[in-house]
Amino acid sequence: MRLIKWITLGTMMMLVLTGCKGSTPSTPQVTYSTSSSPVSTLTTTKHADTLTFGILYPMTHPFYEMITDSIEIASKPHPVQLIVKAPDEINLEQQMRMMETLIAQKVSGIAIDPIDPKAFEPLINKAVQAGIPVICFESDVPSSKRYSFIGSDPLQEGILMGQIIDRFLKGRGMIMIEGSLAGSSQIRQRLQGLEHYLSRNTEIQILDKKYHNGDNEKAIADLESMINEHPHFDALVPLDMVSSSNTILVWKSQGLKRYAFTFGMTPDVKEALLNGQINAVISENEHLWGDKIIEQLLSAAKQVAPTAWIDTGFQEITQDKIINEY
Repeated sequence: MRLIKWITLGTMMMLVLTGCKGSTPSTPQVTYSTSSSPVSTLTTTKHADTLTFGILYPMTHPFYEMITDSIEIASKPHPVQLIVKAPDEINLEQQMRMMETLIAQKVSGIAIDPIDPKAFEPLINKAVQAGIPVICFESDVPSSKRYSFIGSDPLQEGILMGQIIDRFLKGRGMIMIEGSLAGSSQIRQRLQGLEHYLSRNTEIQILDKKYHNGDNEKAIADLESMINEHPHFDALVPLDMVSSSNTILVWKSQGLKRYAFTFGMTPDVKEALLNGQINAVISENEHLWGDKIIEQLLSAAKQVAPTAWIDTGFQEITQDKIINEY
């Protein structure tokens, strides 16, 4: 009789524990990959109403890890599974294969920061024709059938950068510029806005421009070469996050006390801003991207009429602002 009583009590406790476990709030399932193989990443526990969203970055970088964190947080209230993919470094062919994989997996939607917008136009259209809506962020493909674009205006960012340089150098001096991809529409428009402002409003001279195609070793070698060739330069302007990361390394190794201004609030840029290696950065309000990406993917999945451009704006961040506000 005592044995039966203990068995009954144990069974009741197991039922209570099982019920408690079932009441735990669901969190989005996240799968990370730097492989372009078409192996499915969906799990057998997926519910029928779960949406699977692919997130495709141009490369692995702490900046995109930060964006992924914000996407995960934005996903939590929804039945969403994330498949996060990125080449190890900037590699157009690899990113295109990853896009093909997501299309083959028949995901519910794709958010992509394309390396080469022109090259991705046919692939984006292919996904849309297959019933998969596509969101672009940071870099747009406006001629494609993409659902919407999340980001800011790179031309206006470049104009603001010109104003920042003008203010720090007081309208005169010599600068150098480094970027990753010369063919990137984002980098091209940033440079266009910057050059336009400087040529019309200042006597600031651009001594040199170099592009490294996402190759970190080449980026550092180019920086060291420009510094040696133009030792009297006043400032350096990295046009993207890869260039800014390598600028910070060179600034630290050489103990340089020159101005540096860049685009994109990455974790290492934030630290460099606090330490004085970077003097000002133009933030694209990246902290808003996670919410906007999930919001737009959910709207597209529900076939809500699209908003072509979700303008997240941009702002200058300096050391004082990051300490007091940012």
